[in-house]
Amino acid sequence: MTLTDIPRRVTDDRAPTGADAEAVGGAVVAPVADAGAVAPRAVGREADGLAVASFVLGLVGLLVFNVLLGPTAIVMALLALARRTRRRGRALLGLALGVADLAVLAALVTVNGTVSWSLGG
Repeated sequence: MTLTDIPRRVTDDRAPTGADAEAVGGAVVAPVADAGAVAPRAVGREADGLAVASFVLGLVGLLVFNVLLGPTAIVMALLALARRTRRRGRALLGLALGVADLAVLAALVTVNGTVSWSLGG
C-alpha cells in the first residue's frame, strides 16, 4: 500500500495502533477519517437547531408567508425527528405549526380566493 492509496494525515502526538499505522520518515501516519463522517455531538446540535428553527418558522408562518414557511417548518421538523433531536417537543410543535400554516393557507384560499390576508374588509 502506498501513500496515494488512502488519504492520510501526519500526527506526532498519538501513535495509532493496528494494521492502519505506518511509520514514514520518523513520523507516524494515520488514515484520515471519512470526509462524510461527522462527530455525534455535531449531529445532535444540528438536530436541535432544526427543531428550534422549525418551531420558529411555523410560528412566524401563521402570520406571514405561510405558503413558504409552513412546508419549510414541516420538513425541518421531520429532519430533526429523524436525527433524534433532544428537543423532541419543539420539533413536534414545529410540525404542528407547519400543518396549521397550511390549514390557514387553505382557509384563506377558500374564503378570499387569494393567498394573502385582507384586513381592510
